[in-house]
Amino acid sequence: MDDRIKPDTKLSQWDALMLESLKAYDWSEDELISRVQAGNLPADESKFHFDYAALTALANEDADNFAQAVKNGYQIKYNTIRGIHSWILVALKQEAELILEPDNEAVSAYLSEADAQRLASVLSFGWSLLPQEGTQDSDGRVLYRVAPTRA
Repeated sequence: MDDRIKPDTKLSQWDALMLESLKAYDWSEDELISRVQAGNLPADESKFHFDYAALTALANEDADNFAQAVKNGYQIKYNTIRGIHSWILVALKQEAELILEPDNEAVSAYLSEADAQRLASVLSFGWSLLPQEGTQDSDGRVLYRVAPTRA
């Protein structure tokens, strides 16, 4: 999955999480962009307690880049293992397994092909997304493992 073309637009991990949390409202892309730029956003009641003011500032400082991220996707500048776990929860609406064993850190989740491609497109350099052979759930999703790329 690492050969997928990455979007040119880059976002911080936190900005990506905030953007994904707002996509849950099913606003059109243009409405989402307009609402973020105007700061017309709901209070976040999730465990993350996002302060969307930072996203509004980003959207107004670099409007073209923000619009490209909304409309054409983005790549996260730098991922952390916990950040990937959070992104899967916020963007894909599923709880992944967080594995924090020294030298074997990973996140595992059952993903559809579309979700796996979406996750692969946002991962920063240095991360691998690999399907685990022979691991399908009852919905036909495959178990994928996200881990640091090892030399």
